Amino acid sequence: MERHGVRAVLFDIGGVLEITPPMTFLADWVRRLGLSANEIGPSLFDIWAAGELGRVTNAQVGEAIRIGLAIDQTVTDAVIADMWTQYLGVANTELIEYLGGLRPRYRTGLVSNSFVGARERERAAYGFEHLVDDIVYSHEVGMTKPDPQIYLLACARLDVAPCETVFVDDAEVAVAGAESVGITAIHHLNNASTISALDTLLAKE
Repeated sequence: MERHGVRAVLFDIGGVLEITPPMTFLADWVRRLGLSANEIGPSLFDIWAAGELGRVTNAQVGEAIRIGLAIDQTVTDAVIADMWTQYLGVANTELIEYLGGLRPRYRTGLVSNSFVGARERERAAYGFEHLVDDIVYSHEVGMTKPDPQIYLLACARLDVAPCETVFVDDAEVAVAGAESVGITAIHHLNNASTISALDTLLAKE
């Protein structure tokens, strides 16, 4: 595919800009509460996909956890706190600083398969909104990677063409989704290889 020069760089968040542990909070609490699989209420089974697409509120997530685990509000709050601790992980400072240094030469953005409440939590923890020109959260736009439309939306909001865009993600399926619409994508394995690949691409401009 003919390239027209890179004008924008997009990054994933979790697993890239955030170093995140496995999301084991629910299994951890099921074990701590001494519950068996058949004691978990059905409200917990659908809430996660719905939250990723913005089809439920924070309050509904909390209610699903409270009812699904048969716990009181105090324990529910503790489960939710553990969820966000794991979700946010810790800052990948090296990549965050690299991304921050790309402006103003390049338009920059984030594309995240997120969960309802993520914008507020990540704003408080990391201030991503001050780092980039735009953030596309799946729970706000109602679609997730690797849906081709989410990448096209991200490009449109930055006023760039897919062929002018580079995208970084740690999930191979998300990388393939970006490539399917003509974006040059980098599979993030570690900071050194990602920065090297970006430096190589951007040096051609």
